[in-house]
Amino acid sequence: MAYFLFIDESGQDQRESPYEVLAGIAIQDRDLWNFIKAVQDAEVRYFGRRYSSGSDELKARKLLKRKVFRLAGQLPAINAPERTRLALNCLDFGPTATREQITALAQAKLAYVKEIFDICARFRCKAFASVVESRAPRPVSKDHLRKDYIYLFERLFYFLEDLDSEHSGVVVFDELEKSQSHLLVTQMDSYFKKTAKGQLRSGLIIPEPFFVHSDLTTGIQVADLIAYVISWGLRFVNMTEPRREELDELAQSVRGLQAVSRREIDGNPNFLVRGYALITDLRPRDMIEE
Repeated sequence: MAYFLFIDESGQDQRESPYEVLAGIAIQDRDLWNFIKAVQDAEVRYFGRRYSSGSDELKARKLLKRKVFRLAGQLPAINAPERTRLALNCLDFGPTATREQITALAQAKLAYVKEIFDICARFRCKAFASVVESRAPRPVSKDHLRKDYIYLFERLFYFLEDLDSEHSGVVVFDELEKSQSHLLVTQMDSYFKKTAKGQLRSGLIIPEPFFVHSDLTTGIQVADLIAYVISWGLRFVNMTEPRREELDELAQSVRGLQAVSRREIDGNPNFLVRGYALITDLRPRDMIEE
């Protein structure tokens, strides 16, 4: 038995995004194909065809940008069958699309994302995220695995450890530029082989990841949506950057997907270890000046 953890990121360009987020969605192997079919069926139901069947990709920054919310609200809500027909026309004849077709496509995008998070809940998926402040100090050396990855794997390990039967974690990343992929594989290999915590966690997490194309992999597309909503819309303790209020409903759905474990920490036997962690310093402990 295994859980696939699909991982993507948001805000890594460190430009406009309020937070840099590394997010993952864990899906049990026995549910994975039905989950994929449900997501793809929703795509057809809302857009009249596979939105991603051509050159378009279902990226969060396209589905949830401010302009989409503005366009969706420029006309009253369109009933579902008519909205799908108009959205399809907008996709197929974009340059000549009418105001009503453009509105329908925008409303379909928002409804689709909400449905995706509902599907995640229905299939008992669990989400994890490392949320990094833009001003967080960063390590100079690239010899070690970054703290945001370590926190993500820690939360996944706790989740797997809590399951009644033995499960392994299979890590799936959106493909990076080849040199970056090699670097990440090397860092993970070192972490899981040479550190005490990494060696422990390798008992449940397979240390060598898979790399896939995001436009061809449903799980990565869902992780991208979660990362974006957390960066722009979800706020928890000590997250002080402004949020986009129009994302509030989606943010609540993403909050509900968060994995939570209980561990004995500092004498508290019921300390809650939440799947979403805020990181204010990316440097390893031995690099932080006391």
